[in-house]
Parts: sequence; structure tokens; C-alpha cells
Amino acid sequence: MNKRHFLATGGALALAAALPSLAFAQEPWPTRSVRLVVPFPPGGGTDIVARALGQKLAERLGQPVVIDNKPGASTIIGTDAVAKAAPDGYTLLLSGSTSYSVNAALRARLPYDPVRDLAPIGIVARTPLVLVVAASAPWRTVDELVRAARAKPQAIRYATFGSGSGPHLAGELFALACGAKLQDVPYKGSAQATIAVMGGEIEMGIDTVAAVAPHVRAGKLRALGIVGATRASLLPDVKTLAELGLPDATFDAWYGLAAPARSPAAALDRLARETRALLADPALQTTLKAQGMEPAWIDAATFRTQMEGEISRYRALAHRANIPME
Repeated sequence: MNKRHFLATGGALALAAALPSLAFAQEPWPTRSVRLVVPFPPGGGTDIVARALGQKLAERLGQPVVIDNKPGASTIIGTDAVAKAAPDGYTLLLSGSTSYSVNAALRARLPYDPVRDLAPIGIVARTPLVLVVAASAPWRTVDELVRAARAKPQAIRYATFGSGSGPHLAGELFALACGAKLQDVPYKGSAQATIAVMGGEIEMGIDTVAAVAPHVRAGKLRALGIVGATRASLLPDVKTLAELGLPDATFDAWYGLAAPARSPAAALDRLARETRALLADPALQTTLKAQGMEPAWIDAATFRTQMEGEISRYRALAHRANIPME
């Protein structure tokens, strides 16, 4: 065998050996079902939205999207499962900002790092919180409530779902923004907190629009301001705290779609394109709004910037408000 023939043969053999890996690298995505992890139990608002989104996404991808509920430990169990999953584009996470920023800000030990271990795809919705008082309360505006809180420090108590919960952080931001001292009171959940506010057991509540809107419409609660960045479809006439002169009190709760870090760029790009298109679907918008969520598409780069910014902001808030880190 002469040198030229040897080189040609060797090159052919090398090319043949490389073909399987080239074929794998160029394999279209997806070729099998996609798992969408929801770190909440079945039946809740996040689960309902995940199933609606998953069904539409499956139609566009041509593959099943299987919902995998992994609740527990303030979303940590499900989020950690995604962070440690194979980065192949077949495991996704749909969760609220607790998974992406709140836990990282308030927990000294977390089994995952959202910035390092998750690849943002996009924020799909906001879920504004609303500041409410009982219909019988003497305050009809945020200004009246603020004046009362400044006059008697810690006389105004507000309901939370525990230290470091969304309502707790939102209440502390509100107190700092208006220069008053409030007293947080923990309850086991939204239902108990709402009953306490309606009955006058506690002066103020901060909860999701979906939870309190029926009571506002029934005349049992008075909505003074939306805590989120935008107004809420379920209470369109209620202004945001920013509109009422307290922009620093904004607490922006949201839901984002992510994958394990180092997932294939082609898969992430495809998911971003399809999800963004889905959010224009009137049926999906109706589903989101019925759960008190506002459809919104925020791209991966902005998602990451928001996540990192909130982690820093909430850590500083926890330090100022003496919220203990777990």
C-alpha cells in the first residue's frame, strides 16, 4: 500500500468513525417526550398553568410534554431535581420566583445555585400581589394607611405565610418604602390569612389577586394597591403602588421556564420561540388570567438579569429587616 493510498484509506476510516457522532450532534430535537417539572402539588395555580402550557407546547413540538409534580421544601425538591437532571433539553422547570431568586436570597444552604445550575428560557407570566384591608377598616387609601402606620409604629400588623414568604418580603418592602414600621404575623396559608383580615383579627393582608379578588368583589375586603409591577386583570381599577407614589414597594412575583444549565442551545432556542408564540394564544391567556396571572414574555437574558438582581435585592432586604436566613 503506497503512502497516498494509506492516507486516503485512513481518512475514509476516520470519517466513517466520526459519522455516528456527527449524526448524533445533528439529531433534531425533540425526538421523545419532554418532562416539565412543577414543584407544587397537582391542582394548584402553577400546576393548572403548567398543564395548559404543556398541552399547547406538545402540539407545537410534536412530542408529549409530561407534567411531573415534585412539591416540597418551598419548591426546593422539584427545582433541585431539574438542576441535577441531564442537560439534554428533555427536563424543564416551570415555577415561580421563589425557585429562582427568593430561596437563593434567604437560605444559607441551598442544594442548587439557580444562576449556575439553571438555564433560563423565559418568564411567561407575572402574578401580582395586592394589599388589602377589611371592608370595615378606617383606611380607604394607601396614604391613609401609611399615615396611620407612621403615627403608631408596629400598630399595623400584616399577614404572611411565614418568614421569608412572598407576602413577608412584600410587606417589608412596603414598610421601607413608606418609612413606617409594621408587624408581620405568620399564618399557615392564604385562606387563614384572608379570614383574619376580613374578620378584623389583623389590620392588613398581602396576597395573590386570585385569592382575594372574589372577596373584594363581594365587599368583604378593600383593595388599596397592587404590589406588583403591573395592574391585574382581575382587579383592573386598582392602581399599583408605583402609581400611588411608592415605586420602591414593588414586589414582582413571576413564573419562569428553565432547563438544566448546559442544555443544548438549539433546544433552548426552540423552546423560547414556541413558548413566546403560545403566549399570544387567547385560550392560554384566559387560563393564565383566571389564575390571577398576567401573560408576559421576558427573554432568557432579561430573565437572568432579573433573577440575579432580585437575589441581591432580597438579601439586602433580609439583612435590613432582620429576616433570619434558614
